[in-house]
Amino acid sequence: MRLAALGVRLAIRAIAPGDEAAFAEPGEPLARRRASGAARVAARVALAALGGPADAALPRSPGRFPLWPPGFVGSLAHDEEIAVAVAARSERAAALGVDIEPAKPLPEDVAGIVLKQSERLACARDPTLSRAVFAAKEAVYKAINPLDGSPLEYEDIEVNLAGGTARLRDGRALRLVWERGDLLVFAKRQGLRASPHREPAAAAPPDRPAPVESILVVAVVQPPAIRATRSWASFFSAG
Repeated sequence: MRLAALGVRLAIRAIAPGDEAAFAEPGEPLARRRASGAARVAARVALAALGGPADAALPRSPGRFPLWPPGFVGSLAHDEEIAVAVAARSERAAALGVDIEPAKPLPEDVAGIVLKQSERLACARDPTLSRAVFAAKEAVYKAINPLDGSPLEYEDIEVNLAGGTARLRDGRALRLVWERGDLLVFAKRQGLRASPHREPAAAAPPDRPAPVESILVVAVVQPPAIRATRSWASFFSAG
């Protein structure tokens, strides 16, 4: 499934010195400001790809979520090295959520809190999938909570990675697009370009450990008009 089939644009950026200028939030540690700034720089790339403002400030709301320009929705995420952003026009998506995690199994004590029994069974053959379920639930929360204030807990969300869906306790369903591996490869598969500030051909120095593979999950809330006129099958065939 291509994100573009859902009207979503993705941008990826390596966090770099100077990125903190894009997130001038007093009181935050430099590392957090730099990572959040990198995510906002990536967001501007995604917005520009949609014909939106390439200089959007994306200030933080009282709920600590970024405020998107009128007519657009989106979400940001980062780890210690990479920042990602997704954006869409509001007629194509009612809300978006994104999360990025290392491709490692969840610690058992965390898995006991996060996973439903059905999700445990689905992850039995590949424990790394437990992290994908966790990332999916984080992405779902980041999509739904800013949309309507729902105070979701992990048990309120059931993830079906194989089916590409997440379902809430109230019956609402979200579309999931996810990938495990090198995010630049994921961007290429999606027919998208990574931020020019990350060089895809650059080799790691010999004394530097190989980068940890990542899991990226995007959760998409479709507007009612789209849900009413398009079936899930049509989206599967579109990608």
